[in-house]
Amino acid sequence: FLLAFLPPTNPNTLPHTKLLRVQPVNRESEMSSDLHPAIIRLNPTQYAHILDNNTNVTRVLIGPLTHARQDHETKVFGPADMILVPPRHYCVVKNPVVKKEGKVVINTENKQVELQYGEEEIRLEGPPFPLYPGEQMPVGPTPLRVVPPQSALRLMALRDHEDNGVKRVAGDEWQFIGPATYIPRVEVKIVDTISAEVVQPGRALRLQAKQELTDALGEKRKAGEEWLHRKAGAYLPGVFEVVVETVEPLTLTDKRAIHIRALRTFTDEFGKQRRAGEEWLLTIDDCETHIPDVNEEIVNPALPLIVLTRKQYCVVLNAWDDAGRQQMGRKELRRGEMSFFLKPGEELESGKVNDVLVLNDDEALLLKANEPFEDDQGVKRTPGDRWNIVGPCEYVPPIEVHVLKQYRSIPLDENEGIYVRNIKTGRVEMVVGQTYLLKPDEELWEKPLPEVVERLLLQPSGTILRNLESDGPSGRATKRDKTRVVTFRAPHNTAVQVYDYKEKSSRVTWGPGLVMLGPDEQF
Repeated sequence: FLLAFLPPTNPNTLPHTKLLRVQPVNRESEMSSDLHPAIIRLNPTQYAHILDNNTNVTRVLIGPLTHARQDHETKVFGPADMILVPPRHYCVVKNPVVKKEGKVVINTENKQVELQYGEEEIRLEGPPFPLYPGEQMPVGPTPLRVVPPQSALRLMALRDHEDNGVKRVAGDEWQFIGPATYIPRVEVKIVDTISAEVVQPGRALRLQAKQELTDALGEKRKAGEEWLHRKAGAYLPGVFEVVVETVEPLTLTDKRAIHIRALRTFTDEFGKQRRAGEEWLLTIDDCETHIPDVNEEIVNPALPLIVLTRKQYCVVLNAWDDAGRQQMGRKELRRGEMSFFLKPGEELESGKVNDVLVLNDDEALLLKANEPFEDDQGVKRTPGDRWNIVGPCEYVPPIEVHVLKQYRSIPLDENEGIYVRNIKTGRVEMVVGQTYLLKPDEELWEKPLPEVVERLLLQPSGTILRNLESDGPSGRATKRDKTRVVTFRAPHNTAVQVYDYKEKSSRVTWGPGLVMLGPDEQF
């Protein structure tokens, strides 16, 4: 109850105050009237859905409107604001209504709007519109996608349609190149965003074709084919082009070259035809930098320069001829001063650069001919010939000559000697008391002695008789040079008998004296 007191004009009038009674309010009926009002008022940008319980058809009320709801009608949605798509925006409506000549098609039998179930519709900027019963909006007003310069959208068709006069079938892919604003379509799906690759000067992009196409230069490419894009600047790959890598250049200098092999037959950047498996060199004379082609394999990116001084030489195996062809088995002698790169297939004999042979006046070289040729003195040599070169001089052996050894002359005192054997006749001679240089057909010969004599020769002269029957030497133990003439100093009051097996004669030397054995003599 609510008690209301009238303001008295006099305190004595209080007994005449009237008491007002207010009836209680039914909350359930009040809430029911709010959900289903009898009067529905719609602003110009509002709409509502009304269900006719008699026909079970839901219709749309669009403002501005004041609608008196009938008893068989129920408000199922609204009032709600209409969908407003601002400029440069779009939205997606699912199960859109069927329109004919811009008007919504209504079934004449049940007065129900016709819907395209399972379809979607892209709606751009325009007047506000309501959502009809059954329509859904999975994507609200969204800004249109702006494709910046040097980029593109990779699109794929979800169904057959026609795009600006171009017929597209499901699965087709193409590009939308910026700068531009992309207007979406329900038949098209955005697969990826492609950005342009910046090609720096002196570099290249290695591209691969996913299917047959025509590249930016107008050349036809097959599926799987690779090629290089060398033009500097921004490059936007095509929809069926894949950027494999960015190829860095190789720098050539005066001391470095590049060894290249062709993977397949092609024409290089210099316009020369290369066959599969062919190898060649690029030097600073050809170009300063080189970008390897897709048909090239870099065998050695930094082939060193070989430098020969005036005191050096080398022999190149499998050398190339003047016509630019490799001659297998061919040898070429090169002497400094010079510098060069080894061409493909060439190699240095023994893998190194040799020094020029410098001979003193007491040195010589023993040489042997491997092939017939004519030497510097005009002498014709045949294979197997042996001769020597005596110093002082500088000598570079030709490719037809093999150096057997370098040796010195042997100085001998009047009490010293050596055994020399002629390799052609087999005769052994004893050379004593002179400086001797072996001839080409001579070699030092080692004279064998019995073991007991070897032990005696190692004994001091005064102890020979005492140690004759001993097992080993008791004095100094030094090895004897068997190529030297065997000498023995006979002490005083001794005798030494020497027998020559070749002449079958003997001789006796009385001490003190020096005994020297000939090649065929024995103690």
